[in-house]
Amino acid sequence: MEKSHQKTTPQIVKDNFVLIKGEFAPDEALEVTTHLITEKIQFHKLRIFSREIRFGYVDKSSLARIEELRLCKESINDLIQVAKNAEKKIKIDSSITIQII
Repeated sequence: MEKSHQKTTPQIVKDNFVLIKGEFAPDEALEVTTHLITEKIQFHKLRIFSREIRFGYVDKSSLARIEELRLCKESINDLIQVAKNAEKKIKIDSSITIQII
């Protein structure tokens, strides 16, 4: 007797997940955002290293993404500094959307 395998379509094709939600003192906001962006930069650095060692080429998309993340980090730091100077709190809402394509 032969078994047939059918591809099934997942029930959920898109979902959102809340990563950061709340009000923070400027120093806390700086810590949270810096950690998140630093981890993303590190991911891309490791990806560049891995591709260079394994395949002999530089991952240009990761290089570009690192630069985008650095600029983003600078802008966020500037905004946090404005809040700190004004003695204000910072509200951060950050989510990730995952979609099966």
